[in-house]
Amino acid sequence: MTAQDSFDGRLDDDDYPAYTMGRAAEMLGTTQAFLRAIGEARLITPLRSDGGHRRYSRYQLRIAARARELVDQGTPIEAACRIIILEDQLEEAQRINAEYRRTAGSSAPSSAV
Repeated sequence: MTAQDSFDGRLDDDDYPAYTMGRAAEMLGTTQAFLRAIGEARLITPLRSDGGHRRYSRYQLRIAARARELVDQGTPIEAACRIIILEDQLEEAQRINAEYRRTAGSSAPSSAV
């Protein structure tokens, strides 16, 4: 495996912090201040480069895009961040519930006929 192969593999990783703040803002069509605001609201926590600069992953950019969508619809930024957190918690609870139902269904005794 070459260094280039290792680098390419990281770029395929949704959690790899590949984007600078400026590039992330440009991709989202927003400002760096918006990214700082959703960071302060603890919606996303960008990783920091060795120089202390914020770096964003593709996963974080998807969350930021959802926040921007809500803010563009008139939702205050703090409320938008809370909505997204609650949406994420609901999705996780539904996933756990579905897994529980699968597990409970497969371990139920079969009825004799």
